Amino acid sequence: MLARATAATPWGIEARPVQVEVDVHTGLPQIQIVGLADAAVRESRERVRTAIKNCGFDLEPTSIIINLAPADLRKEGNHLDLAIALAMLAAYEQIPQEALAGRLICGELGLDGAIRSVRGGLAIADLGRRLECREVLLPAANAPEAAALEAVPVLGLRSLAEAVQHLRGEMVLLPAPAPPFSIDLEVGAPDLSEVRGQETAKRALEVAAAGGHNLLFLGPPGSGKTMLARRLPGILPPLSLAESIAVTKVHSLVAEEPPAGLLRQRPFRSPHTGTSTAGMIGGGSNPRPGEASLAHNGVLFLDELPEFRRDTLEALRQPLEEGTVSVVRARARLAFPARFSLLAAMNPCPCGHLGDPRHVCRCPPLLIERYRGRVSGPLLDRIDLHVEVPAVSLAELRSSAGESTRTVAARVAAARAVQLDRFSPHTPTPTNAAMGPEQLRHFCAVDAGGRVLLDNAFERLGLSARALDRVLKVARTIADLDGSDAVRSSHIAEAIQYRSLDRRVSR
Repeated sequence: MLARATAATPWGIEARPVQVEVDVHTGLPQIQIVGLADAAVRESRERVRTAIKNCGFDLEPTSIIINLAPADLRKEGNHLDLAIALAMLAAYEQIPQEALAGRLICGELGLDGAIRSVRGGLAIADLGRRLECREVLLPAANAPEAAALEAVPVLGLRSLAEAVQHLRGEMVLLPAPAPPFSIDLEVGAPDLSEVRGQETAKRALEVAAAGGHNLLFLGPPGSGKTMLARRLPGILPPLSLAESIAVTKVHSLVAEEPPAGLLRQRPFRSPHTGTSTAGMIGGGSNPRPGEASLAHNGVLFLDELPEFRRDTLEALRQPLEEGTVSVVRARARLAFPARFSLLAAMNPCPCGHLGDPRHVCRCPPLLIERYRGRVSGPLLDRIDLHVEVPAVSLAELRSSAGESTRTVAARVAAARAVQLDRFSPHTPTPTNAAMGPEQLRHFCAVDAGGRVLLDNAFERLGLSARALDRVLKVARTIADLDGSDAVRSSHIAEAIQYRSLDRRVSR
């Protein structure tokens, strides 16, 4: 007898449908799996057969062929066990075939019949919505995550026996409730008021948060670069529902435990300097998202920027421009989202004390040039703000606390609201940093004084066309923070001041 069930396999951050066909016929007792399955899927025949036996189902030993369609789609992971088991039981007439129709089924089976979690539960629920399924059957551990989509009924299952009872109508299982989506401030998050001094750097951090700009801190060790960086997520606006779904889809693919609902905090990723290119942008034989995608809709912090491998840094140029990472393999081309705010920090020289009045730098000019040359000009062009963070004086350390994260976050939220009104008809990413050429001409028109400043900066600092556009975008953000409809010369002047590395090169 032939039976069918619908399952899913991961495909980037999404899921692709897989039709599980099981045919039982007379012949030597064996189980064959065909349809471009990887090792984990091929091994499922032993897990499934043992789980069925240990759950008390007595199946006559016959020849079983399991086809996974479409045949040219590679199936990988542990997602298909439950669908294979239920299709086998339907082929043996242990459950009605029509009970499997209209249901999307995924889960890994233990030898005792327990159903274990899989990766990408939210993507599977989204696939169920697109397929207009009446139910999605998932492991109980994945149910809160998948139910958060609120697009299709999600049933959390704990065992194969429970799944069979539900499909036979012997047990009524209720859909998992969607966890509430609320916006809470992160408890115990570091506050901006804890950073003493560094008013210029704090202002640059606010500008970067308000416009979604990339930012580079340049200063000696101990000046507070990392402290400032770790306070950026706190002043960013909360994740919207759509952003939260996108973030949860990515993290669900790599998390050891399924998320208990939608992630509500913006990601902050700080990879080690030894991170490989695949670790940074994603890849592997079974492509998984890298640090750039895990920072999607959040912050990617690269401390000690010149210490990263050159090829790893250069690989970031595409996601910085396009907001996506493309991973090409022989049988597939996958795209992972990677629209993040890049925040980097570096020392001014190998010893770190160049320009520090309290320490003497003995690095020769050639060594300094070689050290800075580890970060290419094209990558620096894609960083909107280059800000010097000098060593903090004793008087600044003993000064009173500055503005809190909550105060700065309110100004950032107001500036983002202005951009949302401005760009909502034009772009899916409503920030000044994401403006295209046409939007730049329309929204960043400057007065005569500002034009003179831009012309002088272009000639004296040797700015590239890309760097000049980024100066205009930063000026637009400063104007939004200032509550100004027009970009004035004062906004242009402040934006130019945030190109420290260009000013150094021009000297």
